Amino acid sequence: MNTSIVLTILADDQPGIIQTVSSVLHKHGGSWTQSSMNSLAGQFAGILLASVPTANSVACQQELLGLESRGLHIVAHICEPPPAAEEARECVLDLVGNDRQGIVHDITTVLAAHNVNVRELETLVEAASMAGGELFRARAELLVPVSTDIDRLESELENLANDLMVDIRLEK
Repeated sequence: MNTSIVLTILADDQPGIIQTVSSVLHKHGGSWTQSSMNSLAGQFAGILLASVPTANSVACQQELLGLESRGLHIVAHICEPPPAAEEARECVLDLVGNDRQGIVHDITTVLAAHNVNVRELETLVEAASMAGGELFRARAELLVPVSTDIDRLESELENLANDLMVDIRLEK
């Protein structure tokens, strides 16, 4: 039987970080299941889901935490099976508009009011080639409870888009 361990990793960006973490997992019979890793402002930042034999999970967790001495700041959380969740539909939200403070806050406030779970969020600020300034882009994978009035949610997001002067598309 295997146990899931969710890791967050932060370190000065340098060669060998992934190899170091994968070596610990390999030593304990673990598998690299899912991850997302980036270099941000000279820092390596990653999240990782690993599967480790249950008998080795605590020793693996402890060894991963011990990598602090090598400059890797790791949080290693051994996961229990998730509780049964309310039935939900998957939706994708795409947003693009001039960058300004508070876009993520305002959008997630509407989503939280409808009990929407943001499963994945990717954002990017880039130069707006034609208009000058900066453009904010976001793409979010959402789980919307079937009990949620999707038309009302969409209407509230459209109203917010008008206030923020951004384009929002909700793919149902």
